[in-house]
Amino acid sequence: MPDDKTDRPIRPARPGRPGPGGGGHGPMSSIAAMAGAEKPQNLGGTFKRILGYLGRQRRGLIAVLLLVTLSTGLELLAPYLMQIAIDSYIIPKKLGGLAAISLVLLLVYLTDAAISLLSSFSMIEVAQHTVKGMRNDLFAKVQSLPIKFFDLRPHGELMSRFTNDIENINTTINQSLVQLISSLLTVTGVTVVILLINWRLALVCLLSIPIFTLVTRAIARYTLQGFIDQQANLGVLNGIAEENVTGQKVITAFCHQQESIAEFRTANLKLKQSALRAQVFSGFIMPMGNFLNNITFALIVGIGGWMTIKGLATIGVIASFVSYAKQFANPLNQIATLYNTVQSALAGGERVFQVMDEQGEYKDEKDKKIEQVKGQVVFDHVCFSYDQKTPVLKEITFEAQPGQIIALVGHTGAGKTTIVNLLTRFYDVDSGVISIDGEDIRHLDKDSVRRKLGIVLQDTYLFKGTVRENIRYGRPEATDEEIEQAANMANSDYFIRRLPDGYDTILSEEGSNLSHGQRQLLSITRTILADPDILVLDEATSSVDTRTEKYIQKAMLTLMQGRTSFIIAHRLSTIREADMILVLDHGEIIERGNHESLLAQKGFYYDLYYSQFAKAV
Repeated sequence: MPDDKTDRPIRPARPGRPGPGGGGHGPMSSIAAMAGAEKPQNLGGTFKRILGYLGRQRRGLIAVLLLVTLSTGLELLAPYLMQIAIDSYIIPKKLGGLAAISLVLLLVYLTDAAISLLSSFSMIEVAQHTVKGMRNDLFAKVQSLPIKFFDLRPHGELMSRFTNDIENINTTINQSLVQLISSLLTVTGVTVVILLINWRLALVCLLSIPIFTLVTRAIARYTLQGFIDQQANLGVLNGIAEENVTGQKVITAFCHQQESIAEFRTANLKLKQSALRAQVFSGFIMPMGNFLNNITFALIVGIGGWMTIKGLATIGVIASFVSYAKQFANPLNQIATLYNTVQSALAGGERVFQVMDEQGEYKDEKDKKIEQVKGQVVFDHVCFSYDQKTPVLKEITFEAQPGQIIALVGHTGAGKTTIVNLLTRFYDVDSGVISIDGEDIRHLDKDSVRRKLGIVLQDTYLFKGTVRENIRYGRPEATDEEIEQAANMANSDYFIRRLPDGYDTILSEEGSNLSHGQRQLLSITRTILADPDILVLDEATSSVDTRTEKYIQKAMLTLMQGRTSFIIAHRLSTIREADMILVLDHGEIIERGNHESLLAQKGFYYDLYYSQFAKAV
């Protein structure tokens, strides 16, 4: 029987696998489409939510605010001391007083440097605690999302939200918040001081604010969408890179390197274009700010010089005003630059919160938790489609009694794996009822149902860690003796003990230092250890050789005693032992019975058997 590859996977699709619906050149074509259509939804709401996470660090923020305020005050004091030095000591040539005020000025600058350093360290701690909370919440949310969510999204694009987008927020908080607070305090403080010193020259300085604000807002309109597109396209690029690294063996085997390079270059070009749009326009702000600042300096020098000649101001006042004008101009430039930086962070934050706002798996406190399962499973007129358009299952009805072995047979796309997906509630039925021991599974707690199911997949996933830890995944409280007993039942003990460190051998990512068959044996061992009430075997022995399969089949038959079992398998030995074989075609059960009765009918199963299994007799 062929693999049921067009059925939906019962675990998150691996990078490179098409999601439901298929189509297109590959999964990356759908990512690119998603990225190209991404528009800002609610940046104001995103900003408030980031502030909510930031607000959890109240003590740290208060400390930062106090330190920045003190630092700003010292910076405002320095030009005033310079004015006193010029008017009171330099012009009158009082060297003693000049030495004293110079020492005070030096202490002011040293203290300011120390406080600035301390505020930076404090802000780093606040930023790290903030993004730690965001990462924790995002990861917890991902754990609660249904399988459908992962089937529709490439893993690399999702990982980009964990890494690039959150790190973008971290960088903005860490590097920009102190600057933003300092800039706002400086602008406010300088405004007050210069108005007190000389209100005429103060008006010259203040004229630059409305002009600078209008320029910044005009430029920001062009940069916002660029930053959002940049983050989305970066996610696409990461998805392609992750897919190609994971599937490098396949790419090499099929000589697909040039196509992969072309796909990457196309995505990279889109990223470059969106980044240019964002960063080129935002790059106009600093030169424009410098231009306005230089005009302001010229006006201050010209008008201030005239006022000095007329006796309306002293040389010290003009000197301090030039210094204050510089202090006034720098924060404005920083605020304008930070405006674009914040936009970039908000673009990343919006992508993070999009995942957080996804509908998680439905959990209701009223759902019944099941402790004991006898194993009666009933499908009653079950209909289902993945896209609400194309039916995958049509009026599926059958009953599995406790302890029975049910085999699912059919061509690719017949609906075999979909039946398993519905039983495990990775998806819910469109109509009809699936019940376990007479209880509609939609009214049962999902976790309690899944704990009673043991699943062995065709595509095995192993986690980085020891062999023992991967087996114990099936039952965390299991003892070492129980783990080894399960390994003996699955016939995996013999190869495990030959590994360099036996059960304590460290597996690399996805168990790539084991053969495919060995990984499958460990998956079977893990399921045996879980001791489930209902077994689901999806092509469970497809990756092992015939000799090893015989040992596994013997262990499986022992394991299946007294347990309701659903088997999707293309090998004859398991199917012949089944109490009932369901033959599916285009989402419908067209034949049912045991092996002998179906052969006697000389129908679809008979043709399938003699076309695919005759050599195994």
